[in-house]
Amino acid sequence: MAVDAHQHFWSLGRCRYDWLDASAGVLFADHGPKDLAPHLAEFGIDATVLVQASDTVDETRWLLELAAATDFVRGVVGWVPLDAPDAGQILRELARDPWLVGVRPMLQGLDDARWILRDAVAPGLDAVEELGLVFDALVRPAQLASVVELAHRRPDLALVLDHAGKPDVAAGWGWSGRAAWESALDELARAPRTAVKLSGLVNEAGPDWTVADLHPWVQAVLSRFGPKRVLWGSDWPVCRTAGGYARWRAASDELLSDLDADERAAVLGGTAECLYALAGDAPPLR
Repeated sequence: MAVDAHQHFWSLGRCRYDWLDASAGVLFADHGPKDLAPHLAEFGIDATVLVQASDTVDETRWLLELAAATDFVRGVVGWVPLDAPDAGQILRELARDPWLVGVRPMLQGLDDARWILRDAVAPGLDAVEELGLVFDALVRPAQLASVVELAHRRPDLALVLDHAGKPDVAAGWGWSGRAAWESALDELARAPRTAVKLSGLVNEAGPDWTVADLHPWVQAVLSRFGPKRVLWGSDWPVCRTAGGYARWRAASDELLSDLDADERAAVLGGTAECLYALAGDAPPLR
């Protein structure tokens, strides 16, 4: 099954998006299933993982409703207030819906780089593990050390690093933070239940990126995690600001061309299918 493991929908009148305003250009508009469907059809993609874009439980409930009504959405990665006293209760309620496959706090916007390691967050993470959900880590490079520590503290937590940890691709391979980023990948790869999303790199590269610009970053991920721990995502519609869906997918095919057929199939679907326990026609009952 071919899977887009990272895409978003949003409705400006339906949910609150603190990060999204008119300065976002083409992104400042509603984006829904009918807008994404032609891209999936063009590249023969069977299923997607729908990821939160608002730090509200209300949006998560809406995404679950969309998933139930959209044939290609096979799972939802939602948001919950993991540091709230009732985080476990909220998670258990949401997880009654079999479309929920993961959770994602918006760590990249938090001032405290070690927020995810706070004692107040631990009961929420306990519930994530108990329910068999995936933890999507949305971080910037300065927060990677905390994600590494989390992965080693919780070896039973299924953890996926979104957008390869957002390295500064635009700065080139000589980026001053590259050594620390690579070291964090090395440490994360040693944790038993970790994976990395091959997504979002074009937005870190800027509008004039080339396949050659992306190549060393993609190879850095693949060499450490291997195809069975790497999963491809479009980051649509965010990718619209950096060339669009078709350009990123075509570049991905070129970037993965050295892999054999089974390895490409893993990155382009099999890894996501396994990690998120996606089903062909409907999600598994929990």
